[in-house]
Amino acid sequence: MKRFWDSTEVHQTENGHTILLDGKPMRLPGGSPLLVAKPRLAQAIAAEWQAAGGAKGGQMSFKDTPLTRLAGTALDRIAPDPAITIDAIARYGETDLLCYRAETPQALVRRQCDQWQHWLDWAERIYGARLRVVTGVGYLGQHHDSIAALRQAVAALDVDTLAGLGIAVPALGSLILGLALAAQQLDAQTAHALGALDELFQAEQWGDDDEAVGRRAAVLADIVLASRYIDLTRGDQ
Repeated sequence: MKRFWDSTEVHQTENGHTILLDGKPMRLPGGSPLLVAKPRLAQAIAAEWQAAGGAKGGQMSFKDTPLTRLAGTALDRIAPDPAITIDAIARYGETDLLCYRAETPQALVRRQCDQWQHWLDWAERIYGARLRVVTGVGYLGQHHDSIAALRQAVAALDVDTLAGLGIAVPALGSLILGLALAAQQLDAQTAHALGALDELFQAEQWGDDDEAVGRRAAVLADIVLASRYIDLTRGDQ
């Protein structure tokens, strides 16, 4: 679509911060103004709209405004009924990537143990969720109490963090890595490397191709976006 505004700015109201396009408040698809609580997030959203399309009359895509899309998701889709998103995210704990280990080769077996087990131990220590590990591709059912503990951890998160994890957890294939990212125990680059550990190992052994590199770059971009969004919604600034 064509950019129809010259300038953007943040306006503070009693209910939060809204983003103005040439003095008019940005609105959600349902018609209500986009209101965000944290000024850092509001400034970041304003900045992406200021950059989108370059100048008035330029072509822009909603891909240029990913923070806006996440904020809209949090307000329009998650806030009215968080239980749906909580359930979707928590289900990843039932088949968490970190619980499924290779049988061979031994170098990969060791790498998975060295790099993944720490985060399963972390989840047990922080959330009381002890997840079992299996080798091979067969499904492993986890103990009900562990899954319940992880669901409780997800349910305690605010809607903005849920919006971020709604992207990060599927991208990582791991609820545990997503929770560690949200808890600022992992940065986006490290979380991505852990989630792509098997693929990166295979690339070391057999080489890489442009399609795989591009796919990993897209996944990393999603994780970086989720991490940045969560960070922008934290604190008082």
